Amino acid sequence: MKLYIGNKNYSSWSMRPWVLMRQAGLPFEEVMVRFDSFGPDSSFKRSLAGISPTGRVPLLQDGDLRVWDTLAIAEYLAEKFPERQLWPSDRSARALARSACAEMHSGFAALRSHCPMNIEAQLHSAGALIWRDQPAVRTDLGRIIDLWSTLLQTHGGAMLFGRFSIADAYFAPICMRIRSYGLPVPATISAYVDQVSALDGVRAWMDGALAEHDFLDFEEPYRLAP
Repeated sequence: MKLYIGNKNYSSWSMRPWVLMRQAGLPFEEVMVRFDSFGPDSSFKRSLAGISPTGRVPLLQDGDLRVWDTLAIAEYLAEKFPERQLWPSDRSARALARSACAEMHSGFAALRSHCPMNIEAQLHSAGALIWRDQPAVRTDLGRIIDLWSTLLQTHGGAMLFGRFSIADAYFAPICMRIRSYGLPVPATISAYVDQVSALDGVRAWMDGALAEHDFLDFEEPYRLAP
């Protein structure tokens, strides 16, 4: 299998399936397609021509099959490797995990817009201003805190459903945002962020992001230089 991804420092959508596969011990070849711009004539778009029908990453290639969209990739992997139990084994818990991932997939627009993922940067000053001036960000994070708190309390253990699952991979980029922007969260949520950040798969992704040294000004309008 090949997984096409973008820059590890910036690409939150790419992070999800990469972390899932790495943490679950699934064999795959990484193909990084560097962001340069997203115009039709960009190197990024040209590199994906004939590979990704949407011209975006991530994309999973398994033989002749191409699966695009993060959630579709996660579902495909769960079916292909049932022994890895990528979703919770309990049907009710599995439904909750799917609901949480679907909410992440389509929601939290303010948090994603105002706090784009940037693992390399320390943006606590920017985070304080965003927290002060963007009520929609406060609303988004409040919902995430409520969701995580309920799941952690209900299922026990360090992860949202007791053991690592697709849900934890799906929310890993939110953990990165909380870290980078210094967003205020309760101690239990901070502990979960630390647990996710310490996962081997997440740690490997973060190390890769820190090794890129690839400052893209269009991804970081809030900084003039790295």
